[in-house]
Amino acid sequence: MELGGALEMMVLRRNSMMGGATQLRKCTEPMLHQIGENGWRMVETKRLLKTTSSAIHEHSSSMRALLLSNNVCPKRLSLPLPMTQAGQNVQSAATAESVAGTQSEESLAFSKDVTAKIVAIVGSNTLSPLSATPWEEVMQHMAQRLTWLDSSFEMLVITDEMFLSETCEQEDISADIAVIVGITSTEVVKRVQSRLVGTVSTLISFDSDPGVETWLGGLKFAPVDWIEKALSALPGSKRAEAAKVMSIVTDAWERRNSDDYRFALLVLIDSYVTPVKLLKNLRATGLASVGCMIRNCRSQILACLLDPDCRQAVNCLQSCGPTDQVCSYRCIVSNESPAFEAFTLCVLQKHNCLGLTAEITMQPDVQPLSVFRGAAIDHDVAEDLFIGWLGRPNLGLGMQKLDWSWRVVAGQNAAYDQFPSQYQIFYRGKAKGSMWYDPVFQVKTLDGPMVWRRRHYRVRRDKTPGTFYFTVLDNGVISKEFWRIVDVTDDLSWGLFYYSGAAEAAGQSYTGAIVVTPDGKWPAESANERLEAALERCGIKLWELYRVNNEGGDKPPLGIPEGSSLHRAIS
Repeated sequence: MELGGALEMMVLRRNSMMGGATQLRKCTEPMLHQIGENGWRMVETKRLLKTTSSAIHEHSSSMRALLLSNNVCPKRLSLPLPMTQAGQNVQSAATAESVAGTQSEESLAFSKDVTAKIVAIVGSNTLSPLSATPWEEVMQHMAQRLTWLDSSFEMLVITDEMFLSETCEQEDISADIAVIVGITSTEVVKRVQSRLVGTVSTLISFDSDPGVETWLGGLKFAPVDWIEKALSALPGSKRAEAAKVMSIVTDAWERRNSDDYRFALLVLIDSYVTPVKLLKNLRATGLASVGCMIRNCRSQILACLLDPDCRQAVNCLQSCGPTDQVCSYRCIVSNESPAFEAFTLCVLQKHNCLGLTAEITMQPDVQPLSVFRGAAIDHDVAEDLFIGWLGRPNLGLGMQKLDWSWRVVAGQNAAYDQFPSQYQIFYRGKAKGSMWYDPVFQVKTLDGPMVWRRRHYRVRRDKTPGTFYFTVLDNGVISKEFWRIVDVTDDLSWGLFYYSGAAEAAGQSYTGAIVVTPDGKWPAESANERLEAALERCGIKLWELYRVNNEGGDKPPLGIPEGSSLHRAIS
């Protein structure tokens, strides 16, 4: 592929350096939750017992039984919503309905002014690969996340049991897209399919019986005969375009994480219902990009071609799926070089040759911690909470003064938060009012060895104490992030930080959250309830987190510049 084409593929696929909008989790990765420390296993066990049995069985099952006994087909079955500190529900697509209110409404009637209508039919009592979380809970959460992105997107979630009940079978289906998830019974699949084919123009299934027909925008995509399959190879044909969409959607779904589940749904909406702003960069043709690069970045392109690391980074990026940001970021961090940074700085950051844009997403509206040790938090206290344990002795670590602020235990963003041996270093700079954040982490390169990486962020206070803007130049691209201190215990035994960011020149928006402790071990079991409540305020479920491997990792590049200062307000 010529360099112009390689560059375009690289940019559309690359990570936003510090984070990324999507995550990568193999089918077996939930087993990581069962490996490691007992604290993590106890959290998962308690969550499965508490959330699955209580939230799913008691809420969904009892509501389902009540509605059926009253000959009512429910509009939606909703789980408890994230709460802010003030006890208000976070804006959500899956708005909780009272039983009385549900009884008075039609089952598959969407709200007014909805631009994308999706109905998800999930197998009753079936489990997802995400820590064995019920599919019903996972898809309810996806409904919430769709609305945070665009309030005019609505997904109704209903079990196959309810969908095929006598009362529901009488209802009309007005959805644009129907998604079948976790239905493995051939008989049930045939019954569900018979109601949807010819009524819904886009029908797709995941983790279900392979006999389900697939329809994309009114085109029967599968199963089809060999002639129809051959048409998929004809460039520009409707079937060829459908094959591209199907490839992107299935690749995303098979990465087995909530970000990519949502992404798969967004691709379907963007392709067959209405344009999705977040995906506009995937639709960019970049026809003028080659001219822009040659005009403005000739010397940087030549230097990249002559540099083995830069050339390998570009070639590696072409092997990644168009939405596989973990693969993209691994290509980048495995082949970092001055030539690659100069190359991306010129092509992307300075001249934006691909015309990409991205904005920081502000939904859900996560509120910062407002009280610490019984007093209202001010800016100095908030900065001290970030600085954490740096320079302080820790009893659990032999009273040695720590060279880091926090260790990351788990994170929600796969493109960064899953890296092993993560250290956070926050410190005040020499200049008045300046503050810096240096994350240190390990990366397993494509060649096999583990290497250390360190980034350098400028930190600025926002108006509200506990909220900050971070800026970093990462491999030639600037990322801007909005961070919130969601919770920190009075004894600094653990904390939760939430961020949302964008790398505008790379066309990437992303969110994430990290659980931190001084030693990198999961907080004590007594903290579970408070931690889960803090995650709920972020609109994050425990089963969305990645466990960080903090074992090993010799000689991390820690330390802070001479003349830096630390704590001011917290003793």
